[in-house]
Amino acid sequence: MSPATPEPLPEVAVVARDLLRMDTTNWGGGRSAGEREAAEYLEARLARMGLKPQLFESEPERVSVVARVEGEDPSRPALVLHGHTDVVPADAKHWSADPFGGEVRDGMLWGRGAVDMKDMDAMIVTALGDLLASGRRPARDVVVGFFADEEAGGLLGAHWLVDSHPELFAGATEAVSEVGGYSVTFGGQRSYLLQTGEKALVWAKLTARSPSAHGSRLIRDNSVTRLAEAVVALGRRDWPIRLTPTTERLLAEVARILGADPERVGPDELLLRTGTASGFLLGTLRTTTNPTVLSGGYKHNVIPEEASALVDIRCLPGEEQQVLREVQELVGDDIEIETVHTDVGLETPFGGPLVDKMIELLGRHDPGTTVLPYLMSGGTDNKAMSKLGITGYGFAPLRLPESLDFPAMFHGVDERVPVSALEFGRRVLTDLLLEC
Repeated sequence: MSPATPEPLPEVAVVARDLLRMDTTNWGGGRSAGEREAAEYLEARLARMGLKPQLFESEPERVSVVARVEGEDPSRPALVLHGHTDVVPADAKHWSADPFGGEVRDGMLWGRGAVDMKDMDAMIVTALGDLLASGRRPARDVVVGFFADEEAGGLLGAHWLVDSHPELFAGATEAVSEVGGYSVTFGGQRSYLLQTGEKALVWAKLTARSPSAHGSRLIRDNSVTRLAEAVVALGRRDWPIRLTPTTERLLAEVARILGADPERVGPDELLLRTGTASGFLLGTLRTTTNPTVLSGGYKHNVIPEEASALVDIRCLPGEEQQVLREVQELVGDDIEIETVHTDVGLETPFGGPLVDKMIELLGRHDPGTTVLPYLMSGGTDNKAMSKLGITGYGFAPLRLPESLDFPAMFHGVDERVPVSALEFGRRVLTDLLLEC
């Protein structure tokens, strides 16, 4: 008896699989495998639709692709629909699938970038292809972009394009990208998180210095020890809860769904009751200061002159300088703090024609669901768009099984997405382009 022939993959999954098989790893600090292969692949697909995509290379192999699609009413403000093609590193020894294999198993597509964000890239390009192949056009002009370098702050991607080629985004007032529109299930209710804001980003480097000495001596002024104390102080810091209007509205809706009294149940406890959704939501309540990289020393028996650490600081919009002052107080004046990269925080009202349309479409494609606003703890290339006055939202629509811990997939191991969720997102984005 011959083995059963596997069912053919839908086009959106084929595109996502192809992209996953391209190693576009971005280590940061200028070290990258490059995005050229993915950019040229997407450029070819856009060209086959009759568009005129352009490639932009900020540095060798750091390539973005942008195309403009004429809408039915070009007098209306344009929409930017964008993704990024770079991914964070993946250590294959920790995975149960090849991170760059694009394997399909148990209805899931596995690989680095399956949720961040080659899934959305595939949904964008196939939704646009569906629309144009049917002879229709989007409701308004759409600028489609697939950017390099988002995982290192977008300095060689979206930020570079906004600064060097702002004409690409002429007439645009709104943008749609990643990390929103996906479903979470708690309290017996499937809900979708629509991202209407994101925290500010501060990437800081801590440095401790002391005289070099032999490792056998009694040394009380040790750069490694002082750095370690600073890192522990930041990593253990329990920052106070600060609620923005977005988070206040989210908490009210969560309390309603769970039947909880927000006067008796604190914000932390309330969000913990959302199950896997809490992985993203808890970080929206307060500043976070997570040490991520340690370096120092060069030999076992030498106390080094210098030791340093990288810290990923995420704070609420507008609080960057205040938080940096508090960080300095925590680590002490003898620790030097260098700001490596900063980017703005964003917060947008949960309303208006585009938001209302996204809510309507999710209800149309998944009747009976609810849609909740949230302020994302991370960041997206919408930060770059904001420099041009473009208001950004996170809307990569995915209907997900309750058992899937989707937030853990971002920068985690065994990153995967259901093929059915990709098809769902493709349909929703097609309607969004037609109707927004």
